[in-house]
Amino acid sequence: MMPLTYADMGSDLTILKVGGKPEIRAHLENLGFVAGGNVKVVSSMGGNLIVNVKETRVAISKEMASKIMV
Repeated sequence: MMPLTYADMGSDLTILKVGGKPEIRAHLENLGFVAGGNVKVVSSMGGNLIVNVKETRVAISKEMASKIMV
């Protein structure tokens, strides 16, 4: 298990856990980051990520990505 920030670009991953404070977890879950869901890193710029989750591209900050364990 590792944070999403360490994932290789282009690899299909399964979300194992979403951490952080309850309001951060709720925000990430609203974006589609739920345990058991799939995520794919599309690109990384300065630690911030663009990912495919639930057939949608989402940009998330390095801090948010570090709360998502894959």
